[in-house]
Amino acid sequence: MWIAELSRRTDVPVATIKYYLREGLLPPGESVGATRSRYDESHVRRLRLIRALAEAGGLSLARIRGVLTAVDEESREIHEVLGAAHSALLPDTIEATPDSLARVDRLLEDHDWQVDRESRDRALLASALDGLEKVGYHLDDDLLETYATTAQQTAEAEVAHLPSGDRQHTVETTVLLTALGGPVLLALRRLAQQNASAHRYNAVPRNCP
Repeated sequence: MWIAELSRRTDVPVATIKYYLREGLLPPGESVGATRSRYDESHVRRLRLIRALAEAGGLSLARIRGVLTAVDEESREIHEVLGAAHSALLPDTIEATPDSLARVDRLLEDHDWQVDRESRDRALLASALDGLEKVGYHLDDDLLETYATTAQQTAEAEVAHLPSGDRQHTVETTVLLTALGGPVLLALRRLAQQNASAHRYNAVPRNCP
């Protein structure tokens, strides 16, 4: 396909595509003349990935470049690519108290989760627990355990649904799911809370489908 069709397929302006090409974020197409190139489905997937990371993930081009570098390194295991995507989506600095970090470590140990000791998601969870404590709410162990069990079931289902065979497609899907799956889970959680609240307090939602 020509660049105009690539633009239509991905809803990315031609000027932006050319910018991504110049910056090396998008691999060059097949040259068929001095000024023309053909593009294929791999370019469609890559553009959609860049757009998702930039718009939905809110990443800078520098962070996107780091994720794409991990995606393109054939020597990297998919597990490592997932870690790179996680790191790119997290803030540069995460502060957490030793007590909350220890609590997170106990949770990971209890569930026998194979998590890198240096994972910043570990610090992010501890920081979130600290945030609740600061506003006077202690997330008790029973509810934290429920969250962990639910998260494990969700993660196992997500990993099981990743495509197999084409490595590039698999790692791109992994990164997309990491970047964009959060809002889906958040919306479902809120809908489920509304349902649970309606049942507990005998409320009848307006315009219930």
